[in-house]
Amino acid sequence: MKRYLGLDLGTKTLGVAVSDLTNTIASSLTIIRFDSEDYNYTKDELESIIKEYNITDIVLGLPKNMNNSIGFRAEATLEYKSALEAWFNINVIMQDERLTTVEATNYMLEGNLSRKKRKKRIDALAATIILQTYLDRKGEKYAK
Repeated sequence: MKRYLGLDLGTKTLGVAVSDLTNTIASSLTIIRFDSEDYNYTKDELESIIKEYNITDIVLGLPKNMNNSIGFRAEATLEYKSALEAWFNINVIMQDERLTTVEATNYMLEGNLSRKKRKKRIDALAATIILQTYLDRKGEKYAK
């Protein structure tokens, strides 16, 4: 059975989300912290998560610019995609993540979370939104 891992890559954190067994619902899992853009640090923790949850595919947020162009952050993310594929021999699907952090922040503001709590959870929630967007889009494709 396929199971997806959703990732939101930042400069010092990696938000991680996982799909349920039916690939219908994404849930926040954790945040992996690393030294500024030292993505190798994420390898061991991700390997553990991939094994524990029997992950078959990764959905990685692609931070395109609002005009749909690829900037510095998106280029770094594409390099990370290559690293993930090399490390784990796994399919990595790119998902447009424009405005997911804004959406995540809005959800937490609605929930009256303090700024400190928002800062701790924003990346994991953004990863959840990235993965849920992919699952919803994939589900719509199969429903037709």
